[in-house]
Amino acid sequence: MHQQFDTKQTRIGDIVDYNARELAENMALAYYEYGFKQTFAEFRDTCNQVAKGLMAIGVQRHDHIAMWANNVPEWVYTQFGSPKMGAVMVTVNTNFKAFELEYLLQQSDANTLILINGVREKNEYIEILHQVCPEIKDCAPGELKAEKVPCLKNIVHLGKETIPGMYSWNDMLELGKKVSDAELAERSKNLDPEDVVMMQYTSGTTGYPKGVMLTHRNLVGNAMSMAETMALTPEDILCIPVPMFHCFGCVIGTMCCMVSGAAMAPVTAFKPDLVMEAVSSLKCTALHGVPTMFIAELEEMEKKTYETPHLRTGVMAGSTCPIEVMNGVIEKMGAKELTIVYGQTESSPGITQTRRDDPMNIRTETVGRALPNVEVKIVDQITGDTLPPGKTGELCSHGYHIMKGYYKMPEKTAEAIDNEGWLHTGDLASMDEQGNCTIQGRLKDMIIRGGENIYPREIEEFLYTHPQIKDAQVVGIPSRKYGEEVAAFVQLKDNSSTREEDVRNFCKENIAYYKIPKFIYFIDEFPTTASGKIQKFKLREMAVHNMN
Repeated sequence: MHQQFDTKQTRIGDIVDYNARELAENMALAYYEYGFKQTFAEFRDTCNQVAKGLMAIGVQRHDHIAMWANNVPEWVYTQFGSPKMGAVMVTVNTNFKAFELEYLLQQSDANTLILINGVREKNEYIEILHQVCPEIKDCAPGELKAEKVPCLKNIVHLGKETIPGMYSWNDMLELGKKVSDAELAERSKNLDPEDVVMMQYTSGTTGYPKGVMLTHRNLVGNAMSMAETMALTPEDILCIPVPMFHCFGCVIGTMCCMVSGAAMAPVTAFKPDLVMEAVSSLKCTALHGVPTMFIAELEEMEKKTYETPHLRTGVMAGSTCPIEVMNGVIEKMGAKELTIVYGQTESSPGITQTRRDDPMNIRTETVGRALPNVEVKIVDQITGDTLPPGKTGELCSHGYHIMKGYYKMPEKTAEAIDNEGWLHTGDLASMDEQGNCTIQGRLKDMIIRGGENIYPREIEEFLYTHPQIKDAQVVGIPSRKYGEEVAAFVQLKDNSSTREEDVRNFCKENIAYYKIPKFIYFIDEFPTTASGKIQKFKLREMAVHNMN
């Protein structure tokens, strides 16, 4: 790494400025698909323009800006521009529909939303936003008064066309020219490394998503630990095809580059051929992905020849890594130092990481050991006692990387972080004598489908809103392709004629595609314990039996 930053004193904007001084002519950002490259000096200038633009439209320190887009350049500029003027960036899942967007905008108190047209079809995001805020069509930019989301004032649209009620990105940058360098410097000067700078929404077993508050210190420190473990330097170029609205993309990806002086090479949306072309053309030395992405890339390499002699490292995360996939990435792609990271949004996100020189069994059977300056212990989930090596219990972590809390949810924060500052992950794990952790399962019933975390309770809460559904229970069942798939057991109201297709269509209109149950089973009675608690493991067994 080119510089060890003091995490107690360093803000994200300081690192942008440092790289612009020390690595001015080095490549900072490259998009293969746009034929676009930018140096660290140019990147700093763009981030400053964005910071001034946000100030010009009235964004104050601690205000919340929601970003709803895939990995476009503006996402990166906002990630590193907004902390320079003290705002909090709220990341929005690109798969959200109206029900989810409305909740996030309401709960986060966002006063600004930056969005693209859509990711799958033209203007889909604009149409969804109009469902949430029909008032946009009749207001001037910056003057939105929306009944459902009263805090929201500014909409910034990432596109060239003029849309009623919205600033374009260029409008915002143009307005920023009225803000002086001195005004931006004054705003930057007063920012604190303990300020919240990003909020990411994560669900829980209790239903609605929670806004995880992450500070400069959380993100800078965690990125430094992971970049150091990958041995990233200004000589490296990291290809980032994982979504930036996840910590994987914007911390293990862009932030790791920023703290190490490596170049960022994002891919707007994952396509295996595009990733391989970017890796090959830009001579990338590192590549991130969930196992399903690496599987698709390996299949792509069988169809066509790609040059990957520079590829050295990267991170595979999101779900367990199959040994044959790890072997393929090392032998066919040449990424001999590929690492595995385990963590969660509440820990900024990294807790453990395999080391570059770990033997193959450690890299495929474990999630490695604690990152530098991070503590990990395995506790008995009933007594709270720390367990010896080899015993299974709940994995807990302590250190600089633990979130500030859940936004406006003090009770939920207290459930996740104990009085001594230990984060209780809800994951069952064991640790060997060397500190390498093996994840055994989950205390919670979270489903991980192709790297996406899916929380059954959130889907259940949504299914309850169907007028013909009496009760619903959601479980994850094994899938060769995605790791897990969603299965829903639905109890209908008396005399209902609702069919499987009706339930699926209801979901398609309202929730992200990856949460839509692949399997829907109608059930008269749920299996329960003597005390009436539903036995989800029996539902899982029934679903698996029905598949076979």
